[in-house]
Amino acid sequence: MRKFFVVAALIAGSHLQAQFQERKDTLENVTLTANKFSTKTTETGKVVVTISRDQIEKAGSRDLAQVITELGGVFINGGNAGKERNIYLRGAKVDYTLVTVDGVPVYDASGIGSNFDIRYLPVDLVERVEIIKGSQSTLYGSDAIAGVINIITRKGGSGPFSMSGVVNGGSNQTLRANATLNGSVKALDYNIGYVHFETAGFSEAQQPATATTAFDRDNYRQNSVQVNLGIQAAKQVRIQPFLRYSQNKGALDNGAFIDERDFAYKAKNLQTGVRTTIGMDKGQVNLLYQYNGTQRNYLDDSTQSRNGYYTFEQSAYKAHEHFADAFFVYPFRAFRLTAGGDFRSANTDYTSLNVTPPFPPYVPVATISKTESSGDSVRQQQVGLYAALHYATGDFTVEGGGRFNHHSVYGNNIAYNLNPSYLLHKSVKVFANLSTGYKTPSLYQLFSEYGNKALSPEASLNLEGGVQVFLKDNKGQVRATYFNRNIHDVIAFYFNPVTYRSYYINQDKQRDHGIELDASWKPSEKFQVRAFYSYADGQVTTKQGGKDTTYFNLLRRPKSTVNLTLGTQLTPALYASVNVNVVGERKDVFFDPVSFAAQPVTLPAYTLLNVYAQYAFLQNRLTLFADLRNVLDQTYSDIYGYNTARFQAFGGLRFRL
Repeated sequence: MRKFFVVAALIAGSHLQAQFQERKDTLENVTLTANKFSTKTTETGKVVVTISRDQIEKAGSRDLAQVITELGGVFINGGNAGKERNIYLRGAKVDYTLVTVDGVPVYDASGIGSNFDIRYLPVDLVERVEIIKGSQSTLYGSDAIAGVINIITRKGGSGPFSMSGVVNGGSNQTLRANATLNGSVKALDYNIGYVHFETAGFSEAQQPATATTAFDRDNYRQNSVQVNLGIQAAKQVRIQPFLRYSQNKGALDNGAFIDERDFAYKAKNLQTGVRTTIGMDKGQVNLLYQYNGTQRNYLDDSTQSRNGYYTFEQSAYKAHEHFADAFFVYPFRAFRLTAGGDFRSANTDYTSLNVTPPFPPYVPVATISKTESSGDSVRQQQVGLYAALHYATGDFTVEGGGRFNHHSVYGNNIAYNLNPSYLLHKSVKVFANLSTGYKTPSLYQLFSEYGNKALSPEASLNLEGGVQVFLKDNKGQVRATYFNRNIHDVIAFYFNPVTYRSYYINQDKQRDHGIELDASWKPSEKFQVRAFYSYADGQVTTKQGGKDTTYFNLLRRPKSTVNLTLGTQLTPALYASVNVNVVGERKDVFFDPVSFAAQPVTLPAYTLLNVYAQYAFLQNRLTLFADLRNVLDQTYSDIYGYNTARFQAFGGLRFRL
């Protein structure tokens, strides 16, 4: 803590130095997420990584998770298309990264950790991605301990009508088709998009050498639609209704190394609401409401195979979230004030039906068990009040703020942040950040059979500092960051040896630290380089046998990762890029299905080489592209006992009318 304030004092003191002559080549990169208003990256002390629409299009056949992994410096694992994606930002567990869509937090209230599945958001409907690293709970509330990934969707166009889309296919009988209509007519602008994606996939579970029959493919299909409207109701009043709907279904396996031929799931997600902005004097008032509904259904009827415990298993989850936010942004002198309040209400319903086969002589006949929980009782509400002040004068910038949060179950908690930065010679930014974050207990942790209504929120203290160098003539930047994250009241699963009951408690302490290096360089209009290196280490302190025990616990997360993308515009029509992704070894734990013993395992390091090329013609209205994935045909695993894709080839056509 003392080191942080020393750094902050040095930055503040340096503001008294003589001002350097301003250059005309200050970068114009802008972030919307860091402060809830447009800010140049030179005027914020927060660590921001952006992914543009052009970079998304040049990602070829990649999905949103792959784009963020390769261009955002975030590790996201997952193999087959039907398997969930786990986001590890700065080595933090998946529950500590908040996903927002157009600045609105999205959750899945039916999940154990309530984290949102980004597969519901097809990359073709995304305009831009902003990744803000470090705790952002002051402005965004729960779950933003490691950072925020803000997915900004596509909006209306400038002319009355235009159409764009993409059709591509390739390995594993994969097909993706997208069509988008957008335009503006008088006071109305619109963007309507549809995406269809399907793949035969591959086996989610790895096939052991002892298997006597080949594992089947686990397919996946998705249909998504998005509608964004903009209505200029008055000179300073803009109303933006929106709707996003995704329907997914696919096949699953029964676990690590275990095939299953009749285990399937269906999932639906609906996000709809309206955003209203009202201009006032120099400032702006923002009013927002969003409904987020998720349904997930699983069925294993054992008609083709039975590799699980039950002969019949069916479960259904429903989650409903209402989110409202009202805030204003008002500038005065060298200050800009953001203040407001938000409300979040969540509930979930759960039903399951299981048939257990007989186990003579202990269980002479099959048994049927049914479990239900109702959203009438499994619910929570939160009310937050927040304010942040941004001060910028000359080359010195400082941001600070706080949030008060009231939770319907555990009561109250607070969060705050302080982010000073100083721009030397208009090209070297020194920054330091002090922030706290929190994650509220999920509905499952509070109300399930293992629930504990006495839980407190997990809370963190985040420290980071670094240097960012902006190159001349907007040719790029280089940044080095150190971060340290301490979390207390970490929720752990506890077994009481006296009562033989298992439940969640606040017990553990988590300490993580690491460094990040990222750079972008554009030496000419024909050549671009983007690179990321990250190192993350951490350990948990927990009680075992009545004593504190500390050990490394960043399972499935590499300590070191490298991402390097080289792109070149060979001719006005021909573009090509190469991406190299180096992932260090990871630790995992395998639970033996026979002995039920936990066995530590090490997942070897791997290197992925991806190649992309596109050729545009008819004045860039048509673009042919080819995307080669895992060119080295690496065999690797992100989760022990599960497959990942080998070499794959895709090709397609992108059009604009």
